[in-house]
Amino acid sequence: MFLKLSMRTTKTHQQKGSALVLALFIMVIMTLLGTVLVRMISSNAETIAYEVIGTRAYQAAQAGAQRKLSEVFPLLPASGVCTAASQYDFFSIEGLNYCKAIAVGCVADATVDGVTYYTITSTGQCDIAGVFTSRKIEIKARSLK
Repeated sequence: MFLKLSMRTTKTHQQKGSALVLALFIMVIMTLLGTVLVRMISSNAETIAYEVIGTRAYQAAQAGAQRKLSEVFPLLPASGVCTAASQYDFFSIEGLNYCKAIAVGCVADATVDGVTYYTITSTGQCDIAGVFTSRKIEIKARSLK
């Protein structure tokens, strides 16, 4: 019985400080996991910001193309004009702040059986807080007989 008691005290003497090493190891692992999570969240926030600004640029290009379409196909019976490239600023429109449509152009491609075919191109650009995005669209349209 005495022999067993001495073995137990020997084992506990050998295990002193292992809890400290284990706690230090857990703290290092948790710090690394926290750092990785912070970087992932930061990266996701930046990606979402680029996506939102890119959507604004797309909408600016769409608005520029629609404005050009309204010039080519006016509401009044007079015929529209397919003019050279134009630029439209949307700085005062909420949602398109700091955005513009540049190089909004119209080309009359061909006239077949009295129907004229047009190609309208528009490039939307947004520059918000140093983040610059650009989107380009092309619309095909035709006149009615």
